[in-house]
Amino acid sequence: MNEEIKKVTHIDNVRLSDDGKSVVIIDQTQLPNRTEYLTLSTGKDIWDAIYKLQVRGAPAIGICAGYGIYCLALQIETEDYDQFLAAFHEQKEYLNSSRPTAVNLSWALNRMEDVVKANADKPVKEILGLLEKECKAIHAEDIEMCRKISEYGLSLLHEGDGVLTHCNAGPLATSRYGTGQGAFFLAKEKGMDIKVFADETRPLLQGARLTSYELSKAGVDVTLICDNMASIVMKNGWIQACMVGCDRVAANGDAANKIGTSGVAILAKHYGIPFYVLGPTSTIDMNCKTGDDIKIELRDPEEIKEKFYAEPVALKEVKCYNPAFDVTDHELITAIVTEKGICYPPFTESIAALFR
Repeated sequence: MNEEIKKVTHIDNVRLSDDGKSVVIIDQTQLPNRTEYLTLSTGKDIWDAIYKLQVRGAPAIGICAGYGIYCLALQIETEDYDQFLAAFHEQKEYLNSSRPTAVNLSWALNRMEDVVKANADKPVKEILGLLEKECKAIHAEDIEMCRKISEYGLSLLHEGDGVLTHCNAGPLATSRYGTGQGAFFLAKEKGMDIKVFADETRPLLQGARLTSYELSKAGVDVTLICDNMASIVMKNGWIQACMVGCDRVAANGDAANKIGTSGVAILAKHYGIPFYVLGPTSTIDMNCKTGDDIKIELRDPEEIKEKFYAEPVALKEVKCYNPAFDVTDHELITAIVTEKGICYPPFTESIAALFR
């Protein structure tokens, strides 16, 4: 494997500290100009890192949550099981309140709590050992899932294709290759020519700061565009496919992803361009019947008016609406790509089949 590609695809964006008592992350808010690592030791550290997007991307949030709740469990000073479970549950609920839309957060935390509940007959010390194994398993499984998703995604592309992507779903947002952008790194690795157009992704610019950064560092042909330029590059005939990640997928195939994704899907439908959603099965929430059941996170208006600007770009009294995500209707989605295969409409059937 080309070492320049590997430096990007195999980056340690979330890991346990060397002493196994803290979580170490790359602070994604500092990229692309600085690479800084943060050590998260307390519940507030972990909550803030997730809420402030210092760690972001549904799979990476899940990995961080798994490691984080394990580290917090180590700090519970009791040998009594009931007291341990109560304290664990309190910390779990606290971390889960940081971001409501990305299902991997609650999925990872529930999976860790299930370990505690399933081993009520064991000493707390032994339960802690099982929790350590589980959080490491969550990470290892995501690495394998991302590779498979990337391979399935690449099977949908052809030599010379132009692909438009929105937000960031590469190695920084996951582990290894990525989901929505994993196929681009795999194409480069295999010597396949793919041209990527990356939406900047307002207001927090994940496409500009993170996606174009990762792809450029890996030597992938990437062109950065403003979000409102998606239509013209499609009309120009430069785009043969759209690929995005996802933060939660409903049972009917409706998919929540970064704000602006549904607009890209509508444009793709108009121009007859396939629109693919890529993510692990852990991002599918079978308890959500449709996208209407997905809670959309609302964020600080100052992210629109002040973030990344030397001076505010709007008057202080101007109101802002700042949803972090939108839901793309399943009728706009050509296929949903998972580690278990590619789901095509009708999604109520193909998605359900993944869990049989």
